[in-house]
Amino acid sequence: MKALLSLIPLLTSIPPLWLQITLVVIWISFILLLSGLLKRFTQADAEVVRKVVHIGAGNVILLAWWLDIPAYISITASIFAGIVTLLSYIFPLLPGINSVGRQSLGTFFYAVSIGILVAYFWHLQQPQYAALGVLVMTWGDGLAALIGQRFGQHKYKVWGLQKSWEGSLAMLVASYIVSSLILLGVQGNIWQTWIVSLVVAVVATGLEAFSIFGIDNLTVPLGSAALCLWLTQWLVE
Repeated sequence: MKALLSLIPLLTSIPPLWLQITLVVIWISFILLLSGLLKRFTQADAEVVRKVVHIGAGNVILLAWWLDIPAYISITASIFAGIVTLLSYIFPLLPGINSVGRQSLGTFFYAVSIGILVAYFWHLQQPQYAALGVLVMTWGDGLAALIGQRFGQHKYKVWGLQKSWEGSLAMLVASYIVSSLILLGVQGNIWQTWIVSLVVAVVATGLEAFSIFGIDNLTVPLGSAALCLWLTQWLVE
């Protein structure tokens, strides 16, 4: 029993930096491997493969939050990812991610938004808002594209781009679930948790619908995180 109790501090303490980075690299490698297997051994189209990476990679923010990874590590990684994605528009560095038949800077904005959110909310010592913004983008926008592509029967157009009500509904539901789970874990089961989550989900869905050239990967996470912080400060604190 004493031996088991002695392990508790080890399990709850923050692991060393090398182990933190290793865990993140393992997760990202797993997502890239999964996307490669999908592309090679299944008939999944490029959009599905791209969204697997989009959703899977975004969840690394939970590791960064849980492990309390220093902000400079995440910022450096996002800068590196941004450079790689920009180069990939010239050289075929990320063919499985960018080959979706349309010109978009979405992958670049994805990396930039994570860097901005980490830099700001780690400084405020409120990483939950960075996690919320990133996960609304990854799960909300990712599922909106997949559901819209697979089940989108009721179309509408915004700025010449075709959307579907099914995809927008998926965005709304996913954003609400993500926001609710994070706020529930941070501030508990209070009425503000559900109201703030609903407002954030509605605004995030609007930002996704009215964004062009992949800029929703910037407006959705930054807008969701900023709005959630403001509403929480106004209604809760």
